[in-house]
Amino acid sequence: MLVYCIIILQITSSEPKPEQSNFMAYYKNICFVEAPQAIVTPFPRYISDCIGVCYLAAAVEDIVESMAMPENYYNDGIFESFEKLLKLRPFDLVAISSMTGGFNNAEKLARIAKKHGMTVVVGGFHPTALPEQVLNLGCVDLVVMGEGEATFRELVEKGPSYEVKGLCWKENGEFIHTGMRELIKDVDSIRFPLRSLRPKRFGEKSSDYTIDTIYTSRGCPWACSFCANDKMHKQWRGRSAENVVEEIALLHDPKKKKLLKIWDANFLTNIKRVEKICDLMIERGFTNFRIVTETRAKDVIRAERILPKLRKIGLSKVGLGIESPNPKTLALMNKQNTLDEVSSAIGLLKKYGVGSEGYFILGHLSETVDDTMVYPEFARGLGLKQTLFMSMTPYPGTQIFNEYARENNITSRDWDLYNNFVPVIRTEHMEPRDIMRMMVYCNVAFCDYRSLLKRNNSRGVLLAFLKDLFQLVFLMKVNKFLDRKEVAQIIFEAFDLWLGTDPKPEYAKTPPQERLKKPTGVCLLHDALGQRFDFLIRHENGKRVMTVRKVTSSEPTTFPVISLEKVVDVAWRLTMGDLMRLLYRNELMRNNSHLVARQILALLADRDIRQLAIRFYKLYRSCFR
Repeated sequence: MLVYCIIILQITSSEPKPEQSNFMAYYKNICFVEAPQAIVTPFPRYISDCIGVCYLAAAVEDIVESMAMPENYYNDGIFESFEKLLKLRPFDLVAISSMTGGFNNAEKLARIAKKHGMTVVVGGFHPTALPEQVLNLGCVDLVVMGEGEATFRELVEKGPSYEVKGLCWKENGEFIHTGMRELIKDVDSIRFPLRSLRPKRFGEKSSDYTIDTIYTSRGCPWACSFCANDKMHKQWRGRSAENVVEEIALLHDPKKKKLLKIWDANFLTNIKRVEKICDLMIERGFTNFRIVTETRAKDVIRAERILPKLRKIGLSKVGLGIESPNPKTLALMNKQNTLDEVSSAIGLLKKYGVGSEGYFILGHLSETVDDTMVYPEFARGLGLKQTLFMSMTPYPGTQIFNEYARENNITSRDWDLYNNFVPVIRTEHMEPRDIMRMMVYCNVAFCDYRSLLKRNNSRGVLLAFLKDLFQLVFLMKVNKFLDRKEVAQIIFEAFDLWLGTDPKPEYAKTPPQERLKKPTGVCLLHDALGQRFDFLIRHENGKRVMTVRKVTSSEPTTFPVISLEKVVDVAWRLTMGDLMRLLYRNELMRNNSHLVARQILALLADRDIRQLAIRFYKLYRSCFR
């Protein structure tokens, strides 16, 4: 576990540095902070790599005297380490970047900074959308709106000034807006993010993270109603292939495969540019990556010719925003994909050995529970193996925010909940709890239960089922208003709803799997209700078939029985920081078999992880009665 301490970073880098300017900047010593999301979703690719503030640091590196970041920028330890840093040395300016889901934390950081007499400037998606609301908090002095590099550099040079476009502040009770700055047209002119500023993360050096992010473009040619990109970056602008690959050169490690997130709003907008990126990476041997990205289905189809090259540089998975099986809903969101195009794109990715993940949004204003029931079957019909079922989230600055606010359908302005997995809206037919239950239902119903059906005994079935069940619980844990009892209840209701669809998952392979000597299975018990679900697996016509039935808890069974309440209790004792640490190390081991032994030893040396393992083992043992 990382020690909560402070590292003051004297900026050093293997990259060539710009010459130090003779100009005396208004702000000379700057502390950079990216506000962590209040709740971390249980997917390692969503951990922050702090690229936003690293871009700002690079923009002013040549004109300031010192820069620093607090440790633990990705978890709750940031507040303690930030305060220690401010006590240790003074700063002229504290620069905080924030998404909506982390803005409550940004406010907390700003109040700490003001307590120490610092000038505070904030930027990012949320402050750009609500600058006056942010300034009214009383702990923020300045807001940078839109793309920040040029505005921030001028602010550091000149201080608050009417001449600096893109600023907002409050003066004598009035809001001062200096006007929006023009977009950076030549995105190759933007200096590479100063990754060397970052502290160690899970024991890894700032420039050598197992998981890292690169943006090869800015903006998006589309304007989906639920997305804030149009507010922040507007039209699409791509970096040149040469410029992109020069940055990739700084990240590539021939001895350690990294997860590289190409986190553009739409990576495949310009196919020729992407092909040149591939050609240069292959030519220079920069292929030791596992790459994930997001794009439109139509662009995957346009890119079929270069999919083999993308696979060669390490493209592992493409996220596709499918959103809904309902064409009318897609039209309301301004989602310009047809469902046929989505199906074709998934087929092409599979053909060339690239995984696909479908993103779906639940909670559209006019959709009902019955409309939502079809999502899992639709997703399976597309050939998807992985999906994310999310709740419609009305982020400030989006068309959706205005629509839901106008109809008084936003149920919470607690920014901690704005993470795509907590319903903060109501629809014409569903309340937030209904949407939450449908999110769990979609996960339960989409699962093909192959991990269970492949097992040859009850112990194997139990372990596979526990793994899937824990993931459901962790997804619900992001909602801080749900207690353990409510979580168990919603999960049980979701399984009950699924049972009503008469499910019968099956699995067959060639050559046929060995025949089960006897039926196997697992039971899921809700102690408070005195009811359980029995999952029975047996051989039938050369394949394995699972049937599900609902019974009272008193009915005898020979299969292991999982107490839903106990699973929730164990999951609740694991902090999201501990979970992310586990997932992060798993990602490293997944991609680098030669590092497995070292990482296992690191986990065994971690007291919190050892305690978790003990609790899990006790839970596992309790399932056999």
